[in-house]
Amino acid sequence: MPVSNLTLVERIARVLAGRELSINAEGEDPSAGPNVDEVWHEYTADALAILRTMREPDENMARAGDPEVWERMVLAALEPETSSATSF
Repeated sequence: MPVSNLTLVERIARVLAGRELSINAEGEDPSAGPNVDEVWHEYTADALAILRTMREPDENMARAGDPEVWERMVLAALEPETSSATSF
């Protein structure tokens, strides 16, 4: 299984930025990559909010795997980010 060299928070923030900027989503930029590189950090708070929501698996997720492992993994993704971000 591949492992990303970007944090989960950064990946989510980049997706959010891309959705807003790219013509392939809700934006107008036909080549949004460079702009996403510049502004993704502005979406970090939204990414953290999404991850906080994901801490608790739903019933289907719990049936598919270990809910405690899921929670630990999401908390691990939040850990380096929460020390420098405002908590909700």
